Amino acid sequence: MKALLIVAVAGSLGALARYALVNLVGGKAFPWGTLAVNIIGSCLMGLAYVMIMERQVWPAEMKPLVMTGFLGAFTTFSAFSLEAWELLDRGEGLLALAYVLLSVVACILALTLGVFAGRASL
Repeated sequence: MKALLIVAVAGSLGALARYALVNLVGGKAFPWGTLAVNIIGSCLMGLAYVMIMERQVWPAEMKPLVMTGFLGAFTTFSAFSLEAWELLDRGEGLLALAYVLLSVVACILALTLGVFAGRASL
């Protein structure tokens, strides 16, 4: 139960941080705010991964707080980036490429399907 509360609180803070940064950076012709969030979040996910999982500089109990909660809500792209990197790190470059391409294309198609479904119900 404690872990769920930690993830929930950290997730709330991550979502608020995302909202603030997207609005601060803005971007109407191009989603600069979202791009900034995704890049910053991916960088922070990489840092957290090393500090928690590899070097154990930060305690393992920080993973749900930082990686799942805050960064998971700040940007899910950071989790996607980490998973792609892990495939590359294991020497599975072709699988990593397939994951990246499939994720991007499938998610854009799924979003498009959702938009059409939502618009059709109006």
